[in-house]
Amino acid sequence: MRQSRHSVRTPGNGRRISLVGSLVLTGVAVGGCLYSFAGGGLPGHIRTVAILPFDNQTAEPALTLEVTEAVTEAMQGRLGLRSASEATADAIVRGTITQYAPDIPLSFQTGQQGNVAVTRRRVQLSITVEIYDRLEDRVLWQRNGLMVDGEYTPPNERQGREAALEKLVTDIVDGAQSQW
Repeated sequence: MRQSRHSVRTPGNGRRISLVGSLVLTGVAVGGCLYSFAGGGLPGHIRTVAILPFDNQTAEPALTLEVTEAVTEAMQGRLGLRSASEATADAIVRGTITQYAPDIPLSFQTGQQGNVAVTRRRVQLSITVEIYDRLEDRVLWQRNGLMVDGEYTPPNERQGREAALEKLVTDIVDGAQSQW
């Protein structure tokens, strides 16, 4: 049996695979891997970011650092942006913490002596935030009154605050990725 110079005999089953056919399949497979959706997200020139300390209008001073650190980690870890100074960054994130309510009662339990205990509470955090494109001098994304919350079992307010911060950074990252 004469073999074509453009086919390869496969071991075991005797079938021939066209060399051209396998090259086409390889090209389609590799080409499919390179496809990506580029409809949203930050503009391609945004590679660095400066996260300014959030202004804090609440009575909880630790929130300034906690919110700023959480947003910084999200911008670097989830969006892949590098930190830079305000003067050299491609984008700037700035905002204000406008409200913090640490102990909103959610559920109650009545004791044997008629006393009522709060068994579940909620932390609520509200901010105003914007992502500003310093290079093109325009706001990429902003939210006024962005409100998030986190539930906790007393006395673990920290657990509720961490849940609220996680929701906050998710909303900011989602907003940054959805801007057109």
